[in-house]
Amino acid sequence: MHPTRLRSSLLLMAFLLAPGLPAATASTGADGEPAAGSAQRIALWPAGLAPGDKPLARAPQVVERSTDPALPDRYITHVSEPWLVVYRPARPNGTALLVTPGGGYQRVVLDKEGSALVPAFVEQGGVTLFVLRYRLPGEGREDRDAALADAQRALRLIRARAGEWQLDPRRIGVIGFSAGGHLAARLGNGFDHPAYPATDAIDRVSARPDFQLLVYPVIDMAGADAHPGSRERLLGPQPEPALQRRYSMQHQVRADTPPTFLVHAGDDDAVPVGNSLAFYAGLRQAGVPAELHVFPRGGHGFGTRGTAGLTTAAWPRLALDWIAAQAKENAP
Repeated sequence: MHPTRLRSSLLLMAFLLAPGLPAATASTGADGEPAAGSAQRIALWPAGLAPGDKPLARAPQVVERSTDPALPDRYITHVSEPWLVVYRPARPNGTALLVTPGGGYQRVVLDKEGSALVPAFVEQGGVTLFVLRYRLPGEGREDRDAALADAQRALRLIRARAGEWQLDPRRIGVIGFSAGGHLAARLGNGFDHPAYPATDAIDRVSARPDFQLLVYPVIDMAGADAHPGSRERLLGPQPEPALQRRYSMQHQVRADTPPTFLVHAGDDDAVPVGNSLAFYAGLRQAGVPAELHVFPRGGHGFGTRGTAGLTTAAWPRLALDWIAAQAKENAP
């Protein structure tokens, strides 16, 4: 076994078997990912590949960046056959979150904005998490909508199979971080955009999230607050102004964009807080219910780990309270 992959597997196993966290599946691979066909790993597309897509020349690669067994920090690239990893609470409360982690549209972060959410959201909150390994632009495919297609399909799949996971199909939300926040906002604004051809009954199910949470999200693709790396990966090195505006999510908000919860740090110098402020303004203009929390410190990428000693540490509890409020407001 390659030493890097062995270390990745050992780190993740140590994390998942730590006190207060769910045990790993019995069929975890060398890269720490659940094995294909296991209950914790859900393939998005019946044929593996999305309709009309081709496999990438390179196999998926999982890289471990952490040297602390208690704090794995993996990311994945070159995803051809996207999948979900499911984290289920002992007592599901009926709510699910599709998780779209960040990575600048260059990689998909698996732990800092994925498995690290388990203690707060799964164990304490009773929420079922579905962390998406989505396709990325710039790896040999030119389809800017590949990641959106994966998010749409994932939301539909979760809703279509809600009974299997003891979920309420009217309480399926999305949470996105950084560039994954841009993807989540694209889903919320464009859930009915035809990002791929329908393939089966699941594709007749609505892809609209019932609510969305955007954590230090990339929103703007045109102005001074744009994140250059995400913009270049998604739109190319010199995108036309019309294309930049089309992918600037504050300009795409609709009256039926889902209720939105926004979190950002005022000292974020990677994705400035102006991104969340612009999206909040767009939501208000469209009449979409929204809640915005701007914390003075936290920088970028704090997730649930980088908040020790900061007021930013309050955001998961605030988010869970907001999700519960949405459920009450939408109860029949």
